[in-house]
Amino acid sequence: MEIAVGVLGALTILAVLAAWYSLRWVRMRRGGGVSVALRWRPDEARSSWHLGLGRYEGEQFVWFRVWSLRTGPDRVFERVSMEIADRRDPSGTEAYAVPEGSIVLRCESATQEAIEIAMGPGALTGFLSWLESAPPGRRLPRAS
Repeated sequence: MEIAVGVLGALTILAVLAAWYSLRWVRMRRGGGVSVALRWRPDEARSSWHLGLGRYEGEQFVWFRVWSLRTGPDRVFERVSMEIADRRDPSGTEAYAVPEGSIVLRCESATQEAIEIAMGPGALTGFLSWLESAPPGRRLPRAS
């Protein structure tokens, strides 16, 4: 009898988690976004890639990790402080951990830790356009 109650409890927990992840995924996808892989602290030997969904929200690029219990974004990046330090193709086994056909960008910021972000060609074009564009009201320095 005790075993049956334990098994029923475990199945209930699994069903709740499955429903939670399904609802979270639908909510994330409803807002639009692109599939990207992210790696923070890329200079550390044990850093690994995490799959997720990236979305542009005004001056911010927000990233939702696929397997997370958070209701909001897992990482938020500000456009004004973000710059691309390096661009490369995935190497070795990285090709299996990032979306197919990805390019890896190393992004650095004065206010946040360095990250590497991997995305496919279409998502990369959108990301670069968003990063380089100036929102209304922000003055760009004029060339002399």
